[in-house]
Amino acid sequence: MKFGARNSFGAGSGVTFGPGFISPFIKWMLIANAGVFVLQNFFPWIDSTFGFTPSRFLRDPLDSFYQPFTYMFLHGSVSHILFNMLSLWMFGSEVERSLGTRMFARFYLLAGLSGAALTLAIKYSQNIPMIGASAAIYGVLIAYWLMFPQRQLYVFAIFPVLVKWAIPGMMVIGFFFGGPNVAHWAHLGGALFGLAFMKLDWQRGPASWYKSLRYKRSKAKLDQNRQKAEDVMRRVDAILDKINEVGIDNLSAEDRKFLEEASSELARKDHNR
Repeated sequence: MKFGARNSFGAGSGVTFGPGFISPFIKWMLIANAGVFVLQNFFPWIDSTFGFTPSRFLRDPLDSFYQPFTYMFLHGSVSHILFNMLSLWMFGSEVERSLGTRMFARFYLLAGLSGAALTLAIKYSQNIPMIGASAAIYGVLIAYWLMFPQRQLYVFAIFPVLVKWAIPGMMVIGFFFGGPNVAHWAHLGGALFGLAFMKLDWQRGPASWYKSLRYKRSKAKLDQNRQKAEDVMRRVDAILDKINEVGIDNLSAEDRKFLEEASSELARKDHNR
């Protein structure tokens, strides 16, 4: 599957292929993955040793603690590594430039680790090594999807599709037509991490995320209290209008009680100021 992007980079117009120059972290990922792939062809035991095997990890985590990290540098075929690295370059370059190299490196590796974590939670008895950078790539795809939803991709360099539709479409196609040996749980883990990272502002760090969460909760509570106060005042106004019409002696017991409670609450707030 080939992609082109309209007006993605620079001041010029037209259709370009790819995001231009290779960003620093992605360059090292391309080199590292290509180098490891060459080694895999000379030393077949690398897959079983450095691929992520959930049952082995649970059985002896001290002996295989590195697997949730190393598995994302291994690939099973030329098409596997080419598709992953092409996707990383095309969609990850702008994400890296937006987040910064250090933050993007953290994001990429944590997305891969999240894929391993979800696989471990769901497929804990699996005794076949899982390999590939796809979990990290799915995290990158989600980040690109959220950052540039109105970008236009040219599928097969012909059909224009907005990013907000193209990337979910790619994921759905991968799920239904990826074949029996695709690590769907790893893909989902990476994608969910990408969504959480971007939506919860984890890129600014846990402390900032915690402050943001506290602010959102405080704002929600403030909005709720404001809405409650407006509802009370509307009912108070309605009761006062009724008093003007029929007199206070003709108020119902319910209206009298509500008016007294509202008056007491307002007096308490004035006293606490």
